[in-house]
Amino acid sequence: MQPISNMLMMILVIGILTYGAIRVMQGSLTMGALISFLMYLFQLMGPVIMVSQFFNELAKTSGSTERIREMLNEPIEESADDQKVDVAGKELQLQNVSFSYEKDKQILHNINVVAKPNMVVAFAGPSGGGKSTIFSLIERFYKPTSGKITIGNENIDDVDLTNWRHQIGLVGQNSAVMPGTIRENLIYGLDHEVNDDELWRVLKMAYADKFVKESEDGLGTQIGERGVKLSDGQRQRIAIARAFLRDPKILMLDEATASLDSESEAMVQKALTSLMKNRMTLVIAHRLSTIVDADRIYFIDHGTVSGSGTHEELVKSTSLYAEYVHNQFKK
Repeated sequence: MQPISNMLMMILVIGILTYGAIRVMQGSLTMGALISFLMYLFQLMGPVIMVSQFFNELAKTSGSTERIREMLNEPIEESADDQKVDVAGKELQLQNVSFSYEKDKQILHNINVVAKPNMVVAFAGPSGGGKSTIFSLIERFYKPTSGKITIGNENIDDVDLTNWRHQIGLVGQNSAVMPGTIRENLIYGLDHEVNDDELWRVLKMAYADKFVKESEDGLGTQIGERGVKLSDGQRQRIAIARAFLRDPKILMLDEATASLDSESEAMVQKALTSLMKNRMTLVIAHRLSTIVDADRIYFIDHGTVSGSGTHEELVKSTSLYAEYVHNQFKK
């Protein structure tokens, strides 16, 4: 639309200039009248171009609205037979799990993972190996192409989705914070009332109470779009406090300290260490320093488990992991 309208306007200007010049040479039109006409024309061009831009934006908005409508109308696959399960004290297993977004390109190949209660299980490996995809499958954003994921004796696909998600706490690399107050961000998604004393308690546990108290409005402080008024470390600690508030049975940490400076990372790591106590914890990390003490590490490379064990066991038994460790500490 815009190139066509611009071209038409230029043709119109050239046509009027040519015709007007001929009329001026013939003496039937004064130069002043021609210039006046051209000035009116230029004043008209702006609104015409704006109208063409409006239709362009309207077409884009219509497409976006249709995609949003499709997503909102996507049915949640739940049945009356779905069970409400308490995952505390139960073992999480991925059994021969394979997955592909497209039929001809498999992302995961026969993944077998075991995570026991009160155990820290870490996933390491090069980018693009499939670590985040494993998290997405556990959170039930996707279903395995083959194999199954179980909690105790239950397939997680047979567990009530709301019940399942309420027992998972996620702290990611870019934790979701919304425009609004600190209080609103902490209680977002909760299905029960929480008083301010409880909010201050979890903020203290996440080492976030100090900067919140120093804020002008405390818990009522506006943090802006995507938490723009907070530093990266402060946003992460708000996310950790939110996880404390939910007291999840399964804690999932996806590169939770990857984008932080040394000082912020130290504080966030202290909060995470406290949060990880007495619960099953699944960790994705590129920085090996954050996972060397994990109870079990799975090295994921090109969608397969190349080795598993403690840090010391993997260094001895898995050459890819040993090379990965060597390259990282060399850097």
